[in-house]
Parts: sequence; structure tokens; C-alpha cells
Amino acid sequence: MPTKTLQIPTPDGQSDAFAAFPDGGGRHPAVLLYTDVFGVRPELEERARELAEHGYYVLVPNLYYRHGPAPVIELPEHIGEEVRPAVVAQLLPLVEAHTTERALRDADAYLRFLTTQPEVSAGPVAVIGYCMGAVLAMRTAAAHPDQVAAVAGFHPGNLVTDAPDSPHRLVPELTAQVHLGHAVNDMSAEALSELNQALDAAGVGYTSEIYPDTIHGFTMSDTDAFSASALQRHWDRLLPLLDRTLANS
Repeated sequence: MPTKTLQIPTPDGQSDAFAAFPDGGGRHPAVLLYTDVFGVRPELEERARELAEHGYYVLVPNLYYRHGPAPVIELPEHIGEEVRPAVVAQLLPLVEAHTTERALRDADAYLRFLTTQPEVSAGPVAVIGYCMGAVLAMRTAAAHPDQVAAVAGFHPGNLVTDAPDSPHRLVPELTAQVHLGHAVNDMSAEALSELNQALDAAGVGYTSEIYPDTIHGFTMSDTDAFSASALQRHWDRLLPLLDRTLANS
């Protein structure tokens, strides 16, 4: 499985990134993968490799590149509940600095970069995200409806807020097909209903489901939230979505 560590030019500097793609040469549909709060690390590099085995070029950028290369802070091998609050506290200023304006500038740069890679086929791309990365995925898909054919978010962050640019208010801009896989307590029933109503009203092709017996972070095997059955459900939803939307790329 070929992999690369890359530098992506952005308006604010150079974003380091990890990429994985299939053996054997040729061009492949692209998937932009936004990380959870903990960023690029072996867990998500392995996720990218596994996805690449299904025929995709997977790009995993360091969302915190303005603060240094990944890992921006020292991460434990396993982010257990006893250390999680301290790790999150270190990362919170970086998350807060990653404004919507910065995120959209980065999204432009990441998608433009993908179009220049020799391993990437012409045609639409997919954008997926975990935790806060799901919010970035939705924003990216809404900002680039001509380029993004699929968007998926798992244990998503704040998709429904009071802000004028809340992700759920952006869904009329989507042309992508959408899958959202929620942990049991990710969103209130009211917020989830508001999100699904917005998707319905916009005529978006979507699935939005609560994965049974899960807590936030369930796809990440380097955390205590991990659920093997929920990770498998994630693959069972994600791979057909990508096949439907990117198969002809």
C-alpha cells in the first residue's frame, strides 16, 4: 500500500498531510478525510490505508498545521478516559483557532491539491469526517457542490447550532449524497430532528442514523469509546456510498 507524507500549499502556509492509495499505479477517485479533534495519528493513517484498499486515494490533512506539523501535541498511544480531558484541554485552543473562514480556505486548497495529483482521477470526490471533522466535511461539501458527490460524518460534532452558518443551514447548497452516523448521545432529539428536517426540505439524498450502544468517538480504536461493531457499521454505510457516487470516476 503506497503512502506519502505531503505538503499542501494553502493561503496560510503549508499543510502537512498523509495520503494512501492503491498499489499498481493508475488513477483513483479521491476521498478527503477530516480527522477528529486528536488529529493525524496512526489510528487515522490506518483508516486511510484501509479505505485505499477499496480503490481510493485518501488524503488526511493536518488541520492544525498553522501550529506545527502533526502531531502538534504529544499524544498517548491510547487516549483513555483518564487522560482524555487533559489532551482535549491542550487541543481546545487549536480547535477554537480553526475558524470557519480558515476551514473554508483550507478546503479550497485541499480540493485543488487533489486535482493536481497524478494518482487521482478526474471527476467528483468524497469528503468524510469524524467528530469535529464531520462539521468540516459538511461545510466543504456545501461550499463545493460541483466537486463533492458524497459526504459522510461519524459521531459528528455541532451540526445544529444557533449560528447563522450552522451546518444544518447549509444543506440547501449540497448536491452530495449524505450519510451521518451518530452516537447515542451526540445530539439531542430536537437537534437531530431539526437536522433531518433540513435535509428533507432540501431534497438531499441522505441517511442519518443513531448507531446502537455507542458513545462519542466510537470509530476510534485508540480511545475508550471504541466499538468494533459500530466501526463495522461505519464501513457498511460508507463503502456503498462511495461506490454509488464515485464508481465512474
